[in-house]
Amino acid sequence: MPLIYMIRHGRAAASWDADMDPGLDDLGRAQSEAVAREIEARAGRKLPLVTSPLRRCRETSVPLAELWGASPRVEARVGEIPSPTHDLKERGEWLRAFMAGSWDAGAEPQGGVDFMAWRRGVVEALTALEEDTVVFSHFIAINVAAGAALGDERVVSFRPDNCSVTVLEAKGSVLSLIEKGREADTKVN
Repeated sequence: MPLIYMIRHGRAAASWDADMDPGLDDLGRAQSEAVAREIEARAGRKLPLVTSPLRRCRETSVPLAELWGASPRVEARVGEIPSPTHDLKERGEWLRAFMAGSWDAGAEPQGGVDFMAWRRGVVEALTALEEDTVVFSHFIAINVAAGAALGDERVVSFRPDNCSVTVLEAKGSVLSLIEKGREADTKVN
């Protein structure tokens, strides 16, 4: 029964409605260095690293990867929720409205995006892990994992802060929430 240390990326240099794939800003880089030290202390040993393909997650993984002399495996299924539009303004408006909803009402496909399939993919990626693993991911994906563990159908059941650590346990195809990550008044980015 592997433990999954699911880390939300550090603070991005731009919000969701300003850049499709921003890197980290200076605070985000400092947060990623701090969470690397935290995970090393908590885990007590080197663990496999998995990251979303997006820059902010890959950059957040760098300090821990360097500390452990490891190369994170990129896993698209723990990436950001896909947007039904590429227009940045529309994207931000869509996300704010989507976050207020629930998966059982309002997650209908839009713009060719099957949100329920994406949601299942997040859970499948996590439950497929065979050993304790550190996963660098995103706000909504972490909420998917916590919601699956708690049977909570809200899109947002808590607000994981940048570089917060949410701990889950995988038992076959089931996730259990061990510890919610630190929360913050998080803007969309």
